[in-house]
Amino acid sequence: MVRLRIWQFDIISSIEFDRTGDHLATGDRGGRVVLFERTDTRDHVGHRRDLEKMDYPMNRHPEFRYKTEFQSHEPEFDYLKSLEIEEKINKIRWCQSPNGALFLLSTNDKTIKFWKVQEKKVKKLCDLNVDSTKVMRNGPIVGSSISTSSKQFIANGGCPSNDFSFPIGAFPSLHLPVVTSCETNLMARCRRIYAYAHDYHINSISINSDGETFISADDLRINLWSLEISNQSFNIVDVKPANMEDLTEVITSAEFHPVHCNMLAYSSSKGSIRLIDMRQSALCDTHSKLFEEQEAPGSRSFFTEIIASISDIKFAKDGRHMLSRDYMTLKLWDINMDSGPVATFQVHEHLRPKLCDLYENDSIFDKFECCLSGDGLRVATGSYSNLFRVFGCSEGSTEATTLEASKNPMRRQGQTSSRPSRSLGNLSGIVRRVKGADNSGVNSNGTTFDFTTKLLHLAWHPSENSLACAASNSLYMYYA
Repeated sequence: MVRLRIWQFDIISSIEFDRTGDHLATGDRGGRVVLFERTDTRDHVGHRRDLEKMDYPMNRHPEFRYKTEFQSHEPEFDYLKSLEIEEKINKIRWCQSPNGALFLLSTNDKTIKFWKVQEKKVKKLCDLNVDSTKVMRNGPIVGSSISTSSKQFIANGGCPSNDFSFPIGAFPSLHLPVVTSCETNLMARCRRIYAYAHDYHINSISINSDGETFISADDLRINLWSLEISNQSFNIVDVKPANMEDLTEVITSAEFHPVHCNMLAYSSSKGSIRLIDMRQSALCDTHSKLFEEQEAPGSRSFFTEIIASISDIKFAKDGRHMLSRDYMTLKLWDINMDSGPVATFQVHEHLRPKLCDLYENDSIFDKFECCLSGDGLRVATGSYSNLFRVFGCSEGSTEATTLEASKNPMRRQGQTSSRPSRSLGNLSGIVRRVKGADNSGVNSNGTTFDFTTKLLHLAWHPSENSLACAASNSLYMYYA
């Protein structure tokens, strides 16, 4: 396990790996974006062959180090609506990097920014005519006498003279300074700002597979942008009714299909996922497929709609499956089968008797993210007490692993399952196995879960069994 400490007073609000897995970006509530880069070179083919010749241990865990950080957003105030806009980073998405520079999108509640991070050579002047050490030692040079050329300039009434000659011996070693590039610094530059397109808080941004467009979603609308055009967007989904009293659901998350650039999915607060095809019409007010699970008869209660609200959706790498997270469960969907989920993983079933308490302290409205492994064999999501759950989703898998992101992860090590887990059980040696997919309302020490410490954000490496997860202001990385 590698623990990367961010600032003490900033809580991480977003995590994202790039497509290669060599870079990791985090955003915090202070509006900053922090970048980490991978230091081991075993993912690069040329280096890999050299390392194999040297009997390099190829099973080493990936190592990341701090690369740079920059201030992405500042607090703002909307004077027309008398609304404060906080600087918290809601989402970060990596863009394609054609020329070696790093490109990414970051957004707060209202404004999306397109950033370019690149190494810049710092140019310095050397071999100057004036000895800088003497200037610093003797102080600034004050002209106590006026040169001949200056006197001639004043005598001409302030008009320049045509005589550019210098007195003999005045500058015995006059020469041109030399420009040198001594070092390189990482510079983050905001290329474009996409603003004034959302009346409600932005909850999602997603890059298209074509690398040229992206979408941004708020509670009622989804807009389509071109990365090259910042002053115009196209509204492709609008669920706002003519009368706001008729509003029954809102958009909670949106994601582009990873392969087909014309397809995207968005989830709603009613627990449904709609797959739309942008080729059908300019305004995609009708969906191609609707994914939702039918409510069991007699199970409806006051909390049914609240806990059914989907907080996050993710496509698998091949685009065949989707993963959704609501408050109680994690569901895996096949986009070719809209009759129901192919797998359901219980995450918070043990909290069902405590829904009244969770409603009173607003914990029932927490939005947990989810992620899939690059091979599509495992899924993960966060929980309370800084725990996160990993489930095997291949056919016949009974894997259900719980880990804690903390300074002392072993203190929550619990009982071993009667059916051994798969290879993920070797994950950093810090594993808590559970029976089945359920968990109790108390931990192994007999104390209740801490609902004030929650693991909301996590990301899976695109090609390896590596997980990055945020617990408050600390970033943890686990490797199997």
